[in-house]
Amino acid sequence: MATQWTSLQDSELTPENIHQTLDSVADDVWVASACVDRALNDTVAQHTLLTLGLSRTDRVVESCNDVLALASPSRQHPSTFKHDTLVAHFRTVPADAQLCALRSTLLRRLDRLNTYVEMEKEFLESYEMDVDEEVEEWEDDPWADGAGASAPRSTGQTQSTSPPPISLSDFLQNDLVWSACELGSFQALAALRILFRKHTSVLWPYRFKVLECIPEHTHPSLCRDIFPTLDSQNNLEAVTVQDKWRPEPDFSELVETQTAVNDSNAISTNVNDTDTPIDCTPTPNPLNAEEISTWYKNRVNGIISSTGMVDVALSLVQHGASQGIPYLDELGEELSLLSRLVYDAPQGQHTADDWTLSRWYSMEPLAVVRAYLAHSTPKTLSRDISRLVMPYLFVLETRAERAGSPDPTLPNRILHEYILSAPLQTAAAVFDASKPTLPTAQRIIKNDEDMARVALACMYGSDSLDEWSTMSNIFECLPVWDIAREEDGDEEAADTTVASLGAFVTPSTNRPHCTPKDLFLFFKPLAFTSLSRALDILDVHLESGEILARWSVPAPLRWFLQSSGDVNEQRSWANRMARRAGGNKDRLKGQEDWDWLLEDMLKLTGNSDPTSRTAFCLLSREEVMGIFLSGLLSTGNFGIAKTMLQGPHSKITLSSEAIEAACLSCSRELYDNASSGNYKFGDMKLAFECLDVPRTSENIVKEKEFIEATSRICSFNVFSAPGTPISPIEIRLTKDRLSLVSRVLSSNNDAYRHTEVILDLCYKLGYRDDLVAEVKVLAMLADTALQAEDFIRAYENSERMVNTVSTLRNITPLGLGDPRVGEAAEVCWIACFQLGRQPEFQDLPKKMTLLGNALELCPPEKIHDVLTAWRRLETEDIQVREENLHGHRSGTVTTTSAHKLNSAPMNVASSLRARLQDFHVPSPPLLSTPDAAALASRTFKSVAANFPFSVGQRGRSHASDHDVDERGSFTSEGSRRTDEDVSSQASRVFSKGIGWLIGVEDET
Repeated sequence: MATQWTSLQDSELTPENIHQTLDSVADDVWVASACVDRALNDTVAQHTLLTLGLSRTDRVVESCNDVLALASPSRQHPSTFKHDTLVAHFRTVPADAQLCALRSTLLRRLDRLNTYVEMEKEFLESYEMDVDEEVEEWEDDPWADGAGASAPRSTGQTQSTSPPPISLSDFLQNDLVWSACELGSFQALAALRILFRKHTSVLWPYRFKVLECIPEHTHPSLCRDIFPTLDSQNNLEAVTVQDKWRPEPDFSELVETQTAVNDSNAISTNVNDTDTPIDCTPTPNPLNAEEISTWYKNRVNGIISSTGMVDVALSLVQHGASQGIPYLDELGEELSLLSRLVYDAPQGQHTADDWTLSRWYSMEPLAVVRAYLAHSTPKTLSRDISRLVMPYLFVLETRAERAGSPDPTLPNRILHEYILSAPLQTAAAVFDASKPTLPTAQRIIKNDEDMARVALACMYGSDSLDEWSTMSNIFECLPVWDIAREEDGDEEAADTTVASLGAFVTPSTNRPHCTPKDLFLFFKPLAFTSLSRALDILDVHLESGEILARWSVPAPLRWFLQSSGDVNEQRSWANRMARRAGGNKDRLKGQEDWDWLLEDMLKLTGNSDPTSRTAFCLLSREEVMGIFLSGLLSTGNFGIAKTMLQGPHSKITLSSEAIEAACLSCSRELYDNASSGNYKFGDMKLAFECLDVPRTSENIVKEKEFIEATSRICSFNVFSAPGTPISPIEIRLTKDRLSLVSRVLSSNNDAYRHTEVILDLCYKLGYRDDLVAEVKVLAMLADTALQAEDFIRAYENSERMVNTVSTLRNITPLGLGDPRVGEAAEVCWIACFQLGRQPEFQDLPKKMTLLGNALELCPPEKIHDVLTAWRRLETEDIQVREENLHGHRSGTVTTTSAHKLNSAPMNVASSLRARLQDFHVPSPPLLSTPDAAALASRTFKSVAANFPFSVGQRGRSHASDHDVDERGSFTSEGSRRTDEDVSSQASRVFSKGIGWLIGVEDET
């Protein structure tokens, strides 16, 4: 039979084959051992096995009781009588000891089997509920096809069952604490509740270990009668009342019996059902109220940190509070507020915030309010504030009262701070929900004065440049006070306050940026009369801001405060408005647009009343018109400008002088910005055409001529540096404009041939009717012609120079005594002297004429020098005459080359330009500007180095009346000096006369 029993698998055992196999076995110990040896998963077969085994052990109870009844108590050890009797019996009959041990195991398993049968019912109910939920979830399966959708569903019992959280065989053999932990981890809470009720004595010390195994996401409502509760009578943890399967323990389960069995040593092997023991510290005693509260708080922290399920944590606290657990009210309050943030507040599409209690506790109230409203829209903001923010602020106020420091202003203060730090669009939604026309209970900001202060601080503290419609909407929501005149006696104080506000918002070292919060503190002490005045000014500033934004020159609202007393700032912004109107993307196209711009600019002046607080209130209408005209002219719309100035419905009413000044200024600006001097295109063309707008005047003509002169200079390819053509700005910044003529002559080989062109250039450079400048230009022309050995043009220019000086002497009352006449005469006689003593010039009569002119114009101390050259020419003239006379008498014509009798050494210099640059003719007032930095790289070509005498000597010459020619062919009577001596003395005489001219000081 033993072989037959061991050959049967556990799955093959049934009640029938159990009885069939074991009933025929007479050995009770063997049968009981066989029943203990098997742990089945079939409850019916396992019950049969256990009852059969117990039936074979019934006799041992009777036998032991009989032994105890027949034994007589010991007088020496009455307390151990029963123990000693049983030990002696078990040693005598070891089979009874084995049967007692087996019986206790069978009874324990039978109790567990009964518990498992009850738990199994809960397993089936839980599985059926899960199946029903799954079926309902998939009834509307979008992936099901038509056939599948119309197929009939089975409503009967499911074909298969889900495996239980723990098998019967494991439950029978394992430690009950381990089984309870398994059930808790699988959330088989109904089965766990049965297990706790039936086996309280075993599980109670390890209850908290079992509770740790319940997942944190498990809803507390499912853990009724499992989580610890409080016994209000003794203020300790309530102990679960055990519902045992058997009211009294069996004889084999008594402590005395089990001790006797162990002490008898009659059992070779013990039955150990615990394969997976649990290592934990037992808690046999009930916890007090504070300890239970701590457990709930720790559980809450664990739930939030591991799952983030604030609702479960809140439900746990509510469950604990319903069970009378103290110290959970504040935690429940925090969790309630946090749950509103997590579940009720609007969420973003990609929100991934992990909210924990530690993070929540670390947040300031203002940060919590911002978190509540982080994803609110303007449409939902007011509702979100009412249902989320206001309850939170009320809780804060209540806590402050409970803490003994009441603060009634706390809700409003935090709400105001949020509005002040929020974007204007968000603030507008708050103000819209706080209109004075709404019932007080519905308003977010209930106090009108506070509303005005917050609005003023928000808008004046904003840096926005494109939210004028939003600010206008805010203004429309603000209260309006009907203040009588007798009540408005403090208007001057209000104006002073608003004026000081401009200084307050101006950046400083201590406060680089004025925030809305700072401004709110500034407006805080203002009375409602001052606030009303401030709102009136705000209305003006908003209108001005909209106008500036319309023309693409927006300014932050605080700018109107900063510039309220700064005329330069207002003027600067008016210029910006006139010149940048419309921006790059929306240029002004027609006269209507410019009329509109002028109308708005004049509107911003507020009739030039500083108390109007408009953007340009410190500027006069005339000044704004001038600024507008400059902006219009800078765009090149000269036709529109003429129409607005001279049309039948002229919009710009300025004096002729103001119009002329504006046109000249704009023309010069265009001139200075021109990259090319050609006035036929580009900015230079605009600069020239701009001068056609005003009526013709002397200044306009001069400026036009200067532009023409600039274009002509640039056409001569004058360079300011190698490879770099001279720019218009360099021409304007040149102090001595005659140097430009010199540069034209030096950069063009044949420019000197066009005398009238060069003189016209001189006139247009600003020297018209300036005879001194004309003389200097003629001297330059003569010098250039002399350098080119074009003696005819040099002579003609010299003669014209003499005539001009003569004219100047005649029209000047002082004659040569006038400094300007003296300056012109100085240039003229030197030019004539140079050309007259030029050896390459063959025309002797003209040379003598030139020296005669030089003799006439030179100062008295230079007469001797000129006469020396004259005598040379005179000697040459006598020699030529004698030769001609001799040839006439002899009938032959003798030609004596004039170059044989040189009137001066061959290396005499012929250039005057090196000295003419020292004669500075004052520029006309219209054209006088600072000198250019790049000027003077190329000026007059110096010839002083070519002089055969030492420049700067002022000693007079003691030469004889007659000079010697360079060959030394003859000398005058009594003269024994060489040619070199004569030349040296002549040089000293001449240098004495011109040393002052070239700027060399006297030397001893």
